[in-house]
Amino acid sequence: MPSNPETSDSRKKYEVTPEQRRKAFAALLSYAKPHRKAFLAVFGFAFLAISADLLQPFLIKYAIDEKVLFGAHGPSILLGLALAYLALEAVSGVFSYWQANLLQRAGQSIVALLRKDLFKQITRQSMSFFDRNSAGGLVTNVSSDTETINQFFTQVLLSLVRDGLSLILVVVFMFALDVRLATYCLVLFPIITVIAVAFRKYLRTSYQRARSLLSRLIAFTAENLSGMSLIQSFHQEGEQSSRFGERNTAYLRANLREVRATVLFNRSFDILGNLSVAFVVWIGGFAVLGERIEFGVLYAFISYIRQFFQPINQITQQWNTLQSTIVSVDRLWRIFASEPEVKDPAPEKAQALPARGVRGRIDFNRIRFSYTDGQEVLHGLDLHVREGEFIGIVGTTGAGKSSLVNLLTRFYDVDDGSVEIDGTDIRRLPQASLHRLVGLVQQDPFLFAGSIIDNVRLYREDIPREEVIRACRRIGADPMIARLKDGYDTWLSNRGSGLSAGERQLISFARILAFRPKILILDEATANLDSQTEQLIQNALNVVSAGRTTLVIAHRLSTVQHADRILVIQDGRIAEQGKHDALLARGGYYAELVRHSRQGHAELQKLAQRR
Repeated sequence: MPSNPETSDSRKKYEVTPEQRRKAFAALLSYAKPHRKAFLAVFGFAFLAISADLLQPFLIKYAIDEKVLFGAHGPSILLGLALAYLALEAVSGVFSYWQANLLQRAGQSIVALLRKDLFKQITRQSMSFFDRNSAGGLVTNVSSDTETINQFFTQVLLSLVRDGLSLILVVVFMFALDVRLATYCLVLFPIITVIAVAFRKYLRTSYQRARSLLSRLIAFTAENLSGMSLIQSFHQEGEQSSRFGERNTAYLRANLREVRATVLFNRSFDILGNLSVAFVVWIGGFAVLGERIEFGVLYAFISYIRQFFQPINQITQQWNTLQSTIVSVDRLWRIFASEPEVKDPAPEKAQALPARGVRGRIDFNRIRFSYTDGQEVLHGLDLHVREGEFIGIVGTTGAGKSSLVNLLTRFYDVDDGSVEIDGTDIRRLPQASLHRLVGLVQQDPFLFAGSIIDNVRLYREDIPREEVIRACRRIGADPMIARLKDGYDTWLSNRGSGLSAGERQLISFARILAFRPKILILDEATANLDSQTEQLIQNALNVVSAGRTTLVIAHRLSTVQHADRILVIQDGRIAEQGKHDALLARGGYYAELVRHSRQGHAELQKLAQRR
């Protein structure tokens, strides 16, 4: 039966070397260093709580062996033992409460900082990182994986401390009761070790498989939610539900395999525990009959052998969480170990361009670029844009238009050549400085959940409210905002779903005026607009482009007809350039694009008239 390549790739993706895993856990434990006093206190509280628990069988042993019920002072001694028993129980409860609360506080603080650093690490990555990692997978990292690590600190670590210490103290108490009987019980350790080793690899494989399938399921769900309008318009609900069902079934099977492994593992210890009790009763019973030990010692020993397996069972109950933690640490380590491909220059090599002194000249010097090796998108493209020039960029899909934007904003770096602003290679500019100089308006502008004021100034309190309102008025968004219930304080949902495409574009244009970049890029900003809205956006474009070097990637050629220069990109090269009329008169590739555009517009008009 042939192997599933997707499964094989998924397994390879989640393989981590032992050295990498050690580094990952070392990095994780570094988050715990500031809380080492809290962990020492947890250890101390656990020791006192467990000691109080383990002293209780000694009280029963004393009552049995000393035959306190048959003595003259039996009732009073028995009352004293009962009060001592209650006192030990109270001590155990108090210190158990303190240790649990202290560990929870430390664990939650650690994971909160880890989650913060993880989000920061993701946001500093280059665009190529997001090309390789799905949004659903990253959401899993930030939510599910960090929550698993939270469970490690608040559950697994508590079990390791409490139950591990309990196991050691039980052995100490058993040797204190009877050395020979305790020695017989030590035979159990090799058996326990063999069972743990035998199940270890199988359990880890099961958890890795389940986690990878969960990530794929979440990624598929996120993708479908983003493209729901397309799914419904093409009636693909059934097909997508079927594909979801396949992934969900695969995840179900992986989970059931994980449960079977865990149950088999735990039941093995249950059987071993019951056999051990029977063994102690048999060996200890002969010792009592031979009067080598007292019956009270046997009773206490039976209590301790049960308590001996209780912490082992508790630790094994946390085995699934421990395995999930290992997988989560591996996944998070891959993110923390990822270095952005686009980096800020070294301080000694960095250059600064004062925002007020930037003229806005742009030079693409014989640049070559590819998203993947061997598939070059731009082939030695040479382009020089004067300060304040309005450049229209047209061409078919895949010609390389948006790649110019990605390079100028330094979402990616060129393979060869250079991109310069005012004669300075942008690779020598800190990215924060570059992004203050270059403003970008995309085809589908992104709006955050928040007020219109917040979306225009992007939560920067140094941009006054009055400046935001002035920017909205200049680009013609004020009448639209005035119609909203709370005006500029209207709360927008995620991605601004309550606004039309044109209204979202107006807000993005107001954002440009508020941030005042010297260079403006519009990437297909009018592609999805009707004619009336396009005229409104065109007026706004005239406002925001004034005094700025502007590059407009246009799907609708009417957007760039009045540009100072139009570039026609074909197969990663500049095929033609010039003004609209001159390019039309040449009768070349641009003229062909205009002709196709007009034919498409005429067909749409005929269709509208028929309706």
